[in-house]
Amino acid sequence: MDVVIRPCTLRGEAKAPPSKSYAHRALICAALAGSGTVDGIENSQDMGATLDCIRALGAVFEKDGSCVRILSRKEIKTPSVFSCRESGSTLRFFIPVAAALFESARFEGSARLIERGTGVYEELFSKKGIKLEKSENGISITGKLTGGEFEIAGNISSQFATGLLFALPLTEGGPVLKITPPVESRPYIDITLDVMKRFGIEITEKEKNVFYIKGGQKYRGAEMQIPGDWSNAAALLAFNSTGGDVNVTGLDYESVQGDRFCVEALKMLEGENAVIDLADCPDLAPVLFAAAAAKHGALFTGTKRLAIKESDRASAMAQELAKFGVRTDVGENSVRIHACPLKAPQEPLSSHNDHRIVMALTLLASVTGARINGAQAIEKSYPGYFETLKSLSAEVQIEA
Repeated sequence: MDVVIRPCTLRGEAKAPPSKSYAHRALICAALAGSGTVDGIENSQDMGATLDCIRALGAVFEKDGSCVRILSRKEIKTPSVFSCRESGSTLRFFIPVAAALFESARFEGSARLIERGTGVYEELFSKKGIKLEKSENGISITGKLTGGEFEIAGNISSQFATGLLFALPLTEGGPVLKITPPVESRPYIDITLDVMKRFGIEITEKEKNVFYIKGGQKYRGAEMQIPGDWSNAAALLAFNSTGGDVNVTGLDYESVQGDRFCVEALKMLEGENAVIDLADCPDLAPVLFAAAAAKHGALFTGTKRLAIKESDRASAMAQELAKFGVRTDVGENSVRIHACPLKAPQEPLSSHNDHRIVMALTLLASVTGARINGAQAIEKSYPGYFETLKSLSAEVQIEA
């Protein structure tokens, strides 16, 4: 799918889509409980992957619009294949859970997903007698996860910590999870702890980033309304950087979601010489890069992990910004966007099969006009994105 966007100024009010981060976690907790109601599930590719995987766990559920009701969880010895599609969070969340529940399990997904890395689990599990084997489009695990002490680095991805936090209460004894500093994306771990507490799981953080977990716990059913998503709302709020007047409703300004930092970051970009640390909110990177290109440029730090996202986001954005005449310097853990007048691209933009790249390019396309190839990548997290833009008077033409 290609999208053509003509120069336009967006105005009006839009409701933030439900938080993908909260929705993933709530579905997993409810599935492990065998009961619960989660209201606020988008029909996105990522949510589809999570629903496929809770079904593989044995969960029986019904979906009515945006509401998913977990009716039960069947006791099974061998799970179905966990189909993760292109969802990194789904893969990393379910691997430890499957290892805690089953003697063996198989995960499948796109080549890019499998390539993106499960090295943390490979190293950790080998010490625990669990074998993890990778092929081009799948991962097989053999051996059961037990309690004990676990230590992982905090500067790779918080998704590994979340996966272990989900799984360790299911093991016996009193497992301990230690996350060694620097701990980046800590707000995502806080989301995990918040959701797990709602579903009856006890975890104590006696020391900073050291989690003491009561073993042999059982998840309890709960009802949960998913809050608005700051990650995707950032893409809408960014249009105000280019002269728009967009009000996004349904957001909690006291939320533990780290991506609410977008409000402060966008204000910083209004001035010159902005320096913005993205270590705790890497998903904001593409749209903030685009906003910086439209304003005065900026230096972004804490960008190392962008290389293992759906695309290598720093390099991908550098390629696309160049089409607007913007120079970008990509370092090992920093990105500098230089202040340059935006030029209308003379060739189509590429999504790099990354939903957040699509949203970022849409912002700049609304200034100069542009065609975005592969815009169907938006289906991964925000399928209603272009309809939302149209409601805000964006001039969007979708071509199959």
